[in-house]
Amino acid sequence: MRTPITGCVMYHRKLLVLSIVGSLLSTAVRAQDVADTTRLEDIVVTATRIPISANAVTSSVTVLQGEELRARGVTYVLDALRAVPGLSVVQGGTFGALTSVFIRGGESDYVQVLIDGVPLNQPGGFYNFANLSMANVDRIEVLRGPASVLYGSDAAAGVVQIFTRQGAGPTRASAGVRAGTYGSVGFAADVAGSTERTAYSFAVDRFVTNGIYDFNSDYDNTVVSGRFQVRPDEVTDLALNLRYRDSKFHFPTDATGNIVDQNAYTLDEATTASIDAGRFFTDRIEVRLLLASNVTGGGTNDAQDNAADTLGFYAFRSLQDLSRQSVDVRANVYPQPGLVVTAGAHFEQQEERFFNESESEFGPSNGSTDVERSNRAYYTQFLAETGPLSVVLGGRLDDNEAFGTFATYRAGGSLRWGGTTLRASVGRSFKAPTFFENFATGFVTGNPDLDPERTFSWETGLRGVLLDGRVVVTGTYFSQTFDDLIQFTFAETPNYVNVAEAEASGIEIEVMVEPVADLVVSGNYTYLDTKVVDAGFASGAGATFVEGARLLRRPASTFSGEVSFRGWDRGSFSIAVNRVGDRDDRDFATFPAEPVVLPTYTTVDLATQVDLLPARMSGTQLTWTLRLENVFDEQYVEVFGFPARGRTVTLGGRVSR
Repeated sequence: MRTPITGCVMYHRKLLVLSIVGSLLSTAVRAQDVADTTRLEDIVVTATRIPISANAVTSSVTVLQGEELRARGVTYVLDALRAVPGLSVVQGGTFGALTSVFIRGGESDYVQVLIDGVPLNQPGGFYNFANLSMANVDRIEVLRGPASVLYGSDAAAGVVQIFTRQGAGPTRASAGVRAGTYGSVGFAADVAGSTERTAYSFAVDRFVTNGIYDFNSDYDNTVVSGRFQVRPDEVTDLALNLRYRDSKFHFPTDATGNIVDQNAYTLDEATTASIDAGRFFTDRIEVRLLLASNVTGGGTNDAQDNAADTLGFYAFRSLQDLSRQSVDVRANVYPQPGLVVTAGAHFEQQEERFFNESESEFGPSNGSTDVERSNRAYYTQFLAETGPLSVVLGGRLDDNEAFGTFATYRAGGSLRWGGTTLRASVGRSFKAPTFFENFATGFVTGNPDLDPERTFSWETGLRGVLLDGRVVVTGTYFSQTFDDLIQFTFAETPNYVNVAEAEASGIEIEVMVEPVADLVVSGNYTYLDTKVVDAGFASGAGATFVEGARLLRRPASTFSGEVSFRGWDRGSFSIAVNRVGDRDDRDFATFPAEPVVLPTYTTVDLATQVDLLPARMSGTQLTWTLRLENVFDEQYVEVFGFPARGRTVTLGGRVSR
């Protein structure tokens, strides 16, 4: 693909320390290799679907590099995202437990998750980050702000896109093992390389653990990932991406966190595939085609614990199959240097089959659904960079079989002078109803006439680069409104209605300081103010929505920082701090639920990587990695009733050749 916007700027290793209302922040978000021979210029794709220099992007984007994360022992994407400003990661306790990500106060199903352009979300937006490993990940791009113009439903508050590693140079293979606390063991192997016209990468990763509970807490996750690229000629490219995942999560807890179950578990399997092809038919016209497929299957099995287990609902089983198949075709027209006009069409088919059955003292019951819906969308984008000025304008019209048509837009601009960049953007996005909200039957009745949930967002930011790039400071103010939120009620049939409203606003401050070569101190701080404007059908202090109150599980403030040192030829060292402010939650063990406030917590992580045998000495490289998470064994919860992991130590080794 051709890069139409010039002036690439280095920023992806500079997530920044900040200071707000007199608070001095001097720790760091991530390591940066400052040697010119390894420093890479940042090209951002997710913000515009065109490779563009980071300096020309008008929205907030963070880029996380896979190799840097793995050097610090990070093996799951959810742990990498904890250091991104504006994001809140919430996991229900142990390894493999349900994990949600909130961006700038938006709902957890307002985050579009992509692998090489393929959406992973369930129809209606939700994605469980618990099983998303770093296997074969080249980089992660996090776009904060509305993105439905390019990605349709679910991208209401932002996008997290995973890019698979591209092979480069002679074939190189590696294999490694890791082991640590809670009986955790992992294995990983990969091979990658390229020729004049092809490039390839392949990786397999398996992780097993006993979990944090005394029984029925096992978790295992296996991932196989591959990418093959071919360039038949100078104007044509094609890439095939494939990722398969199979996981099993045992849980002894009920819905309130009580440890009561001996045999409950869930299965989750997913196959993601894409073909991404492009060709320049002239010097000024490029056509790209993306064929995407994501198929998931799984379910829950909670059998009768023993012969005496006969009270209440004592057994439950479910099976679910979901698929999203799509075709996206677009033309990029380059009338002149620095100007790109994109026009595209997107067609998607969504299907769900679901079956459940339960056994209780009242007798057996079961239910099933088999539904599908299609979506057609047409979009356009205007992208221009003229000297110090960058402008992005875009619009999209979705036509959904379930809810009809919906229009979205986005506009942004940035202005650069000297080492300072001023940017601003505004946009409208949406989130489609889930299949259950549309089509549920039986005890709950879905509403086929639901409208999408709507968001309106804007932001403005200022970035300054000082002392030849050794100090970088960024400040961003953002505001979002959420309308037509879908709520459940027994007072009406159908049971789902568009009624609630909420809003969120805040400040993100990022600072990076490089006092000397090989030492980087950086970090970020987010202040978030959320409020329920209209609680809809909700009532009582324990309701999910309480008018005037905060949205659940969104912290008012977060700080992430890291000090990274790479002062010797054979390794690196980093120390990271993550502080999460208090959050509102509910104690669902009581009826009605009681409001609770989850206290502030702080965790400290240490990581070091040592090259015991550098590749330049023999062609074979032997690397040792040590990671200590939650060094001081902080006791905290991200979901009320579900304690988070305590101190976790992982030691790993890898051999490459």
